[in-house]
Amino acid sequence: MKRAVIFDLDGTLSDSIQSIKYSGDKALEPFGYGPFSVEQYKYFVGDGAANLVRRALTAGGDKELVHFKEAYARYREVFRENCMYRVRPYEGIPELLATLKEQEVKITVLSNKPHAETINVIESLFGGGYFDIIQGQEEGMEIKPSPQGVFRIQEKLCLSAADILYLGDTATDMKTGKSAGVFTVGALWGFRDRKELEEGGADDLIEHPLELLRFT
Repeated sequence: MKRAVIFDLDGTLSDSIQSIKYSGDKALEPFGYGPFSVEQYKYFVGDGAANLVRRALTAGGDKELVHFKEAYARYREVFRENCMYRVRPYEGIPELLATLKEQEVKITVLSNKPHAETINVIESLFGGGYFDIIQGQEEGMEIKPSPQGVFRIQEKLCLSAADILYLGDTATDMKTGKSAGVFTVGALWGFRDRKELEEGGADDLIEHPLELLRFT
């Protein structure tokens, strides 16, 4: 049985697509791009804010990314102020987390969202000190699908890869977990579909958060 779970944030713990869409549309509006649909944003996200902005600009017609530097800076600014816009935990997540804590399973977060905003979202939704480790994107740390963040959490927990489960909702997450050698589960309630998660190498798939308890 697993002794720790590493959760992705957006699309796994939190339904945050409205905050991402709001920030993206606001950031790109001065350049004449957008608004984009929720479904488009579900595929813009997944491997960091810079790549989200690149995809949105490309979708809007700026294929040479002429406006990238300005648009990315504006996105970071807008998102910093609106990272909790209409964000909520997915149904079943609070109950899952409470049960894992009762089982003395370590609960951690690994996100490509900037570190400060990752902490803000987690503490706003679940309270300060609830998670054992919160790790967002920081300077000098490679973004997912690099396994670097998983290794950092593993080292802090002093656990082997066999003790850890990684839960996420995109192929990027599946590749992250598999590259780190940990058991990797796809969340079917998130931003992407079954096909992507299977092709990403998921060891298993679950349709509801509480199904995760069969591994702990």
